[in-house]
Amino acid sequence: MLIITRKKGESLMIGDDIEIVISKIDDGSVKIGINAPKSIQILRKEIYEEVENENKEATKFDISILNNIRKK
Repeated sequence: MLIITRKKGESLMIGDDIEIVISKIDDGSVKIGINAPKSIQILRKEIYEEVENENKEATKFDISILNNIRKK
């Protein structure tokens, strides 16, 4: 993990086309802005993990369904 110190109004670049800007620093929280191409999906990690878990659940398949079809 790379740790970088930034102040309000400063930014950092990821590659050539993603900019992370520190816009506000309050008691215990930081507000950031992200400038990136629209083709890049940006999600909070907890939302990303939720979507990932839902996708895993959706791909689970109950093999007994096939067994029931074969019996008919």
